[in-house]
Amino acid sequence: MSRSHPPKTHADWQALAASLTDEKGLETRAFVDDAFVEAASGETFATTNPATGETLAHVASCDAADAEIAVGHARAAFDGGAWSRLAPGRRKKVLLRLADLMEAHKHELALLDTLDMGKPVGSSLGDMAGAIACFRYQAECIDKLYGEVAPTGEETLALVLREPLGVVASIVPWNFPLMMTAWKVAPALAAGNSVILKPSEKSPLSALRLAGLAREAGLPRGVFQVLPGFGHTVGKALALSMGVDCLAFTGSTAVGKQLMQYAGESNLKRLYLECGGKSPNLVFADCRDLDRVAKHAAEAIFHNQGEVCIAGSRLLVENTIREAFIDKVVAAAETMQPGDPLDPASFMGAMVDETQYRRVLDFIRQGQEEGARLRVGGEALEGPGLFIPPTVFDGVMPEMTIAREEIFGPVLSVFGFDREEEAVAMANDSPYGLAAGLWSQDIDRIMRVTRRLHSGQVFVNNWAGGDQTMPFGGVKQSGNGRDKSHHSLEEYSELKSVWMSLAT
Repeated sequence: MSRSHPPKTHADWQALAASLTDEKGLETRAFVDDAFVEAASGETFATTNPATGETLAHVASCDAADAEIAVGHARAAFDGGAWSRLAPGRRKKVLLRLADLMEAHKHELALLDTLDMGKPVGSSLGDMAGAIACFRYQAECIDKLYGEVAPTGEETLALVLREPLGVVASIVPWNFPLMMTAWKVAPALAAGNSVILKPSEKSPLSALRLAGLAREAGLPRGVFQVLPGFGHTVGKALALSMGVDCLAFTGSTAVGKQLMQYAGESNLKRLYLECGGKSPNLVFADCRDLDRVAKHAAEAIFHNQGEVCIAGSRLLVENTIREAFIDKVVAAAETMQPGDPLDPASFMGAMVDETQYRRVLDFIRQGQEEGARLRVGGEALEGPGLFIPPTVFDGVMPEMTIAREEIFGPVLSVFGFDREEEAVAMANDSPYGLAAGLWSQDIDRIMRVTRRLHSGQVFVNNWAGGDQTMPFGGVKQSGNGRDKSHHSLEEYSELKSVWMSLAT
């Protein structure tokens, strides 16, 4: 499919997928010191299309030996200064060039994520827009963040300088492969660091393609490297490395806790975590247009097959409208059935792999066994592929498993409440605090509830709103870092205080 005739129809995307895979156009090697190389061990792992069960490719499986090599090259690149000491305006030009290359290849990049992890290609295209916007935003920020001159007497000059950290290791998840990569890599590179990216073993292909584009854009040797492989091998090695100055991670809370231990066992490296969520979505009876709100409530959990860290998986509805509202949510869910990820009309795709597929089905079974009322869905679709339809449970109690555990699938738990205080208490009754939603027309209530919700972000009369200007991250066991906005650029830099005596 030529760039002048981008894919639009189901058949177009199928043809583009065939051209990529049939012509062996998939890069499967690690990217180390400006070159694509096999893993030091020669080992590979298979990456599979979850919509068909077909193996896409065998990818280099890096381990501790590869991590040691990459860290050495990253440190040499940083100390050499070709990037770390490059003028901010010149770094900006390189990153903007990379964003332009991503734009030119956005259909290919989107397709790689769709083939790798099963998400609908329309969703993947949206992710590409977000990834490109992130690189452009961070690039434009570079030469607009100033240092400081502290207020002192005439005999002293006090400066606060902002410098890059050094070597940053980014470990990203499989649910939004390239967009999460951009959120981590763009600000780290913009700040002047050397970056080693460890993509998920479930979705490594777009990261490897990005490496080729980064080389084409002009990133210096060793500044950006990609090590595909598993968390317990290469991921652990990077986390324990004495040569890594900062570790940025998006993934489960359990793994985040393990990484904190590794950081402490090694060099007390700086650690930024964006972990799990069990996000509440509060709907009050005074909100307007219940049909629209119900549609958004369904999208909040069923988008990306529910494989979303901020998925609105707990729906809290005021009891005076609860029954009617649930009927509307169910009706909306029935229009969001999974389909071929290569069909632009598909709202949902396949679960990422057999493990996640079985895990979600086990949670659905537990919900039924513990007494929740199944309103729609609940059974896997027949035929090839790992497809689970939208599933809605009513009558969920706070102590039920589906009410407390992050399912990471298309499963919605609905609760009722009578009073505002009850709704807030239920919303905050979770170890997580990544996101929350609030639907109401009462501005006084909006301001009260927004301040009382224990969450890194609150969406009012929308779900998942925001752009690159807004920080993204959580509180409690949802983590401590912030992606997006200039705040993420600040996280990948260090403050240096300089006190100069001017008296002779």
